[in-house]
Amino acid sequence: MAVPNLTRDDAAARAALLAVSSYDLFLDVTDGQGHPGEETFRSLTTITFSARTPGAETFVDLVAERVRSATLNGVELDVSGYTEEGGLVLPGLAEENELVVDADCRYSRTGEGLHRFVDPEDEQVYLYTHFEPAEAKRMFACFDQPDLKATFTVHVTAPFDWQVVSNTGDRTIEAGEAGSQLVHFTPTKRISTYLVALVAGPYARVTDLHDGIPLGIYCRASLAQHLDPDEIFAVTKAGFDFYHRVFDYPYPFDKYDQLFVPEFNAGAMENAGAVTFLEDYVFRSKTSRARYERRAETILHELAHMWFGDLVTMRWWDDLWLNESFATYISTLCQSEATEYTTAWTTFANTEKSWAYAQDQLPSTHPIAADMVDVAAVEVNFDGITYAKGASVLKQLVAYVGRDEFLAGVRRYFRKHEYGNTTLDDLLSELSEASGRDLSDWSAQWLQTSQVNTLRPVYQLDSDGRYSSFAIEQTAVPAHPVLRRHRLAVGLYSSGPDGLTRSHRVELDVDGARTEVEELIGHPAADLVLVNDDDLTYAKLRLDERSLATLRSQIGAIPESLPRALCWSAAWDMTRDGELPAREWVQLVLAGVDAESEISVVQSLLARVQSALSAYADPAWAPTGWELLGDKALAALHSAEPGSDAQLQWSRTLAAAARSDEHVAELRGLLDGSRQLEGLAVDADARWAFLHGLVAVGAAGDAEIDAESQRDATATGARRAATARALRPTAGSKAETWERAFTDESIPNAVHEAMVAGFWHPAQQELTAPYVERYFADIRGLWDRRPGEIAKNAVEYLFPKVIEERTLAEADAFLAGEDVPAPLRRLVSEGRDGVARALWARKRDAAA
Repeated sequence: MAVPNLTRDDAAARAALLAVSSYDLFLDVTDGQGHPGEETFRSLTTITFSARTPGAETFVDLVAERVRSATLNGVELDVSGYTEEGGLVLPGLAEENELVVDADCRYSRTGEGLHRFVDPEDEQVYLYTHFEPAEAKRMFACFDQPDLKATFTVHVTAPFDWQVVSNTGDRTIEAGEAGSQLVHFTPTKRISTYLVALVAGPYARVTDLHDGIPLGIYCRASLAQHLDPDEIFAVTKAGFDFYHRVFDYPYPFDKYDQLFVPEFNAGAMENAGAVTFLEDYVFRSKTSRARYERRAETILHELAHMWFGDLVTMRWWDDLWLNESFATYISTLCQSEATEYTTAWTTFANTEKSWAYAQDQLPSTHPIAADMVDVAAVEVNFDGITYAKGASVLKQLVAYVGRDEFLAGVRRYFRKHEYGNTTLDDLLSELSEASGRDLSDWSAQWLQTSQVNTLRPVYQLDSDGRYSSFAIEQTAVPAHPVLRRHRLAVGLYSSGPDGLTRSHRVELDVDGARTEVEELIGHPAADLVLVNDDDLTYAKLRLDERSLATLRSQIGAIPESLPRALCWSAAWDMTRDGELPAREWVQLVLAGVDAESEISVVQSLLARVQSALSAYADPAWAPTGWELLGDKALAALHSAEPGSDAQLQWSRTLAAAARSDEHVAELRGLLDGSRQLEGLAVDADARWAFLHGLVAVGAAGDAEIDAESQRDATATGARRAATARALRPTAGSKAETWERAFTDESIPNAVHEAMVAGFWHPAQQELTAPYVERYFADIRGLWDRRPGEIAKNAVEYLFPKVIEERTLAEADAFLAGEDVPAPLRRLVSEGRDGVARALWARKRDAAA
């Protein structure tokens, strides 16, 4: 199926020609008898727009099953040549135009366009839209690019008992035909097509009011018993108060709904006034504080977009990073200052920045201000550079220009460009004027270059144990040799009665290959040297041997969470780069994790231990490492405080690491109830986690999976069961999973993702080894047949986890093909890089 792929050049030409005034949308999501439609829905669109060059020709975007008719300025258009790739050609434009397009559009099963979901618990139908970056054309005819903003008036015919939500709150409802309802929404403010929203179905609803703004929370009726609206409203209200104060600009829309929707492809989407969220954020089982913290960050991130993204929108997707980076930075700031999650910057350093560092070292690395030539390039660019590196650099920019000056510039930016479109230069000019600083050099150095620098302390001690010299060395990879200017702090930490505490701090500018830190000469040598203390800059850190030795025995003695997180991050980067053997990373974590107070850090540390054992450890030692992890998890599970987050996390780690008979017996006992631990909730999600662990090592199979599926006959249960079946360690199971992943187009996106996520397992290397060649033979066909999230997930999740030279050879042969689409080439090259990095790290570990 051909996929519309708007290029930047075509979008610019169309924007130069057109000015769009309004859309009027009539949508019928019934079957004509008052019941939900099944395959297609009626879409009648009226667009009013002007053309700067009368007589010119343009095109309107539309992906439809059938175009019934189209008229331009009352003249019937020939729609016989319509194709989804080309849209509808609009010839002979007048100065003022009215286009009417009547079409039947398809419901989506892949999370793009207007997605349709049937709840397996009660067979109720739920709809929601997801249009970013350019999928609005799957619901209505439009000029589907961010810089052709317009007002939108939406009318929806739906079953009479449905909730119908769009971007505006004011509406009128009248009786429709055959027992349906016809909902008329008031016009929106000027917004981009990708921010239009429609959510409809028998959603449960909770409402509130804050600062005069109507608030709503929605979720499926079968999930309503698990919804915690008070907590969600509390975070939302704190966000409104914080943003109103720092932006000094009132909320720009007339209501604020947050809708938790099924089979969602992202974490959330900032539709103006109607934000959609992954419904996994409605916690149906006991979950950790870290998950609540992550949900709060997502809530605040999307709320920030109402100003930065929706009120003022990028002109083209080159500046996607600016939307996402700003929302990530400001939401973390809001968390740390306006909510209970006061250590949000620790989580940021441990999670977001680690994501950024990993992404920035891939062969697909790109400048923060990326070159997005078309929509297809955008779709694979929602990455760690766009979100996390950009946010890290913005944090540094705030330190550079001053927080008050930064926010003053942002306030001017909102006022000057409200309801319009901008580029990066528009923001930088306001920041420069507010701060008095020329930001052109900063922009060139940080936004227009790629990769990450490494900072390393280099020093010598005199006979008295004092620094006789101290410098910071900065390096860059040969392919991206830029050395940047960093504003950072060097922290010296020494052991004492209060633990490993900071005894001295120096803040300075690091520039070039070597920067002397003269202020430290003559200072007593510290037990731990932490370059980039307080996490001011964006760079990988190295630990000297003296500091590493200290961490091996005392990392838990650091009382503050942020320096601990920076130490963990530095040690992990050294492991990924083959400077620290993987087994030493495993031993460092297992020795120090009990003293870690931040559960978000504990979760990431234990996940990275599993990554190290799967990819970076010498295969001859890895079984020992898995046994160490499993034994640690079992012991920690029994010693953890009943009902604590630590107890919950160790139970999940045991499920992932179980290899021995003792581990398996514990999981089986927890699952069947013959073993009980005080405070440990063996609820639906816990049961699936334990069952996945048993299935992966052949200690449970079809009978147990079927029984659990009947016990948890929900949408989440269906996804968990798909993963479990993919995990079965038999040749038949792997063949069945592979065949379904590549050929069964009836599988919805969320179930498909869950299924492919279970195919590879570190305990099943021999079983899955034959699929290296199969992957490179099959993946292009899937990419061509199933564009979008399903193909993207398959490329990423199914990339061979076989750490061998033959995997590199197969990848190289595939990438040598001249006709490989650029987004597919990027994803495969990223997978290849992971294997190459793992081979290098394994050699280092074997040498240890």
